[in-house]
Amino acid sequence: MDDHVVEEIVTRHKGSLGGMLSILSEVQDRYGHLSQDALRRVAAATGGSLTDIYGVATFYKAFTLRPRGKHLVSVCLGTACHVRGAPRIADELCRQLGIQPGETTADNEFTLETVNCLGGCALGPIVVVDGRYYSNVRKDKVAEILRRAREGLDEPRENRGFPLTILCPHCRQSLMDPTHPIDGIASVRLAIGSNGGGHALHLSCLHGSPGSSCDEEIPAGAIMELVCPICGRGLTGEWMCPDCGEAMAIMRVREGATLGVCTRLGCRGRRLDLDRTGVEAADGPSQE
Repeated sequence: MDDHVVEEIVTRHKGSLGGMLSILSEVQDRYGHLSQDALRRVAAATGGSLTDIYGVATFYKAFTLRPRGKHLVSVCLGTACHVRGAPRIADELCRQLGIQPGETTADNEFTLETVNCLGGCALGPIVVVDGRYYSNVRKDKVAEILRRAREGLDEPRENRGFPLTILCPHCRQSLMDPTHPIDGIASVRLAIGSNGGGHALHLSCLHGSPGSSCDEEIPAGAIMELVCPICGRGLTGEWMCPDCGEAMAIMRVREGATLGVCTRLGCRGRRLDLDRTGVEAADGPSQE
């Protein structure tokens, strides 16, 4: 591991939204995991506490302290995916890779993991390979998914995940902002603070992308009060983040679903569901 590489990563993300999370994400992407040596070098380069950095690395499920294979395969076994046959998909992945969840193939090509939720309940069963979402997966599609990963048949970032058109659950106005693109397409604009606040948070509209930017520097892990920038009403609903347990901001999806976004800065927790409960929680009890 090269000290200069870590220093360049730290410099690149200094002062950015969720700077430490971005630093650890890039270090992990480069070396496959966050080793003790990596955490010590990040601490030295940032001047931060090794204990605090270790706490961030172990709190967020996106980070791993153990080596992973070249390709990370995640299969959702949450309730919505489970009832649609996700256990059969997981068994087929185990059979074709010759490993169990939590293991890495002998050639270090694949690491397989099962998760409780990948945030796409409306489109299960879901498998994610290296950040690329595959929805409505069937057993006969598993071999093709693994083949694409082995052969490096990657897709541009803007083609990963799937784009959503996001609306306020209260005023029903579009929250899309084409003047501030993320991942090459219009982002979702939210306001921070009561009554519309004075600061804007932009999120990628690609379900599965962690892309975001903010015009205010906020400490990683802070809980944000997200509101509609048009009507000023709060978006926090009754859904809890499947990753960290914090409350989620709830929005409508024009394509016919409900989106939940974790309000903890840096957490990538998302939930996409056809169920209307999340919208009703943000809107309040129905008046009908």
